[in-house]
Amino acid sequence: MPGEASLLENPDQLKEAKLIGRIRDGENELFYELIRPYERRVYAAAFAILRNEADADDVAQEAVLKALKHIRQFRGEAKFSTWLIQITVNEARMRRRKDHSNLMEPIVDRQEEDGSYTPRDFADWREIPSESLERKEVRQMLAEALTQLGQIYREVFVLRDMQHLSIEDTANALGISTASVKTRLLRARLMLRDLLAPGLGGAWTGRASFAKGSKPW
Repeated sequence: MPGEASLLENPDQLKEAKLIGRIRDGENELFYELIRPYERRVYAAAFAILRNEADADDVAQEAVLKALKHIRQFRGEAKFSTWLIQITVNEARMRRRKDHSNLMEPIVDRQEEDGSYTPRDFADWREIPSESLERKEVRQMLAEALTQLGQIYREVFVLRDMQHLSIEDTANALGISTASVKTRLLRARLMLRDLLAPGLGGAWTGRASFAKGSKPW
């Protein structure tokens, strides 16, 4: 079965696989133990799409229930966490289409990889100064800046840079190519930098790039 070799090499995934087997055999009470490490990721994925706490909470619960209902369909070809996030993304997208079926989608959400984003200058993304992150207003700026990104960029940024999914797992969860993940992630970072820099007085310091440094989340 695909993924068996990697499971044998990873004790945590082997433990998870055994837990899934027990749940499939009827020990449903173990399901919370299985999904507990991923609750934050599930909610964050839903919120990235819906931008509404109540809706995100509802969708997160629906996704977890659907995962339990269809646990026998999980074949281990991808990580369980990726499969769970994929269910969450699909549920959130369906909720969004249902709630906005009579509205036009923003142009930025329909942009694909043949579009472009021109940053305000040629500097790359830099870590936000640690002293700035201690200020409540800066943390609020981060949250508000994320809402201004188009959905396709917000999804990738949240899963990759906030929830720390790999490029491949992010691609699988969103149903897009790894190349699309990389392109959208780069643009998301540039757009966030341009949105945040003025409020920070342009104070981008530090030598390490955002991709390699500690995340300001």
